[in-house]
Amino acid sequence: MLYGHLQSVSMIEEGSKLILIDRNGRKHPFTAAMKMVEISRLGVVDGSAICASSVGDAVDIGGQAFLVMRPSLKDLLSIMERKAQIISPKDSFQIPLYLDIGSGSRVIEAGAGSGAMTLVLLHAVAPDGKVYTYETRDDHAKVARRNVGMSSNGSCWNLRMGDICTDVLEEELDAAMIDIPNPWDAVANVVKSLRTGGHIGCYIPNVNQLEKTVRTMRDAGLSEVESFETLHRSMLVHEGGVRPSSEMLGHTGYLVFARKTHR
Repeated sequence: MLYGHLQSVSMIEEGSKLILIDRNGRKHPFTAAMKMVEISRLGVVDGSAICASSVGDAVDIGGQAFLVMRPSLKDLLSIMERKAQIISPKDSFQIPLYLDIGSGSRVIEAGAGSGAMTLVLLHAVAPDGKVYTYETRDDHAKVARRNVGMSSNGSCWNLRMGDICTDVLEEELDAAMIDIPNPWDAVANVVKSLRTGGHIGCYIPNVNQLEKTVRTMRDAGLSEVESFETLHRSMLVHEGGVRPSSEMLGHTGYLVFARKTHR
């Protein structure tokens, strides 16, 4: 059903970000190009044949049918390369809400890690906003660049090699998201970069780090300081009944948010 032929109505523009989905649900990122292109795990394919299709079409690659789709944010997070541990979607998808960001917002982030949080922030602020990411490690930066390269929102991203705790930062930012081992050391510098009314968030693995960060935020004069964790439990729906899964994605990290209400 998923791979039935659909009549093409328009060509896919070169440079478009796509995913190719095989019959087993495996997803392969692809940037549209009118030439032979190497795709990870698939080999070299004729990009012009894919460009001649439309989103929703099934294309033949090596005798197998692949569905052509534009990637969702969830798709990108599921197939991205992981160098560092990522903030899981159960946590990261809440962050734009608590940071109060949307299209046009200007956000600072530290650090890049594998780029998962960057993708979530870019999804929120595109097409008119900006995410400034500070990273101190070259290996993390390289992986983040490759992962953000799968997204169509890369033009909204500015990666800076530097230390958010000490560097001179952008000014009048709408929000900041900090994911480093010592977030308390970054609070004072980040708060200076926020506009009045801007929000700051931190992702923290351990309780002792949580306490130190909250105390630092309060000492910095921030308001509406709030901390919590999110637990995720799936539901199993069968013909004979519905019950919670016996497995649950429990603790991954704590989230801390605050708001700058002073000048």
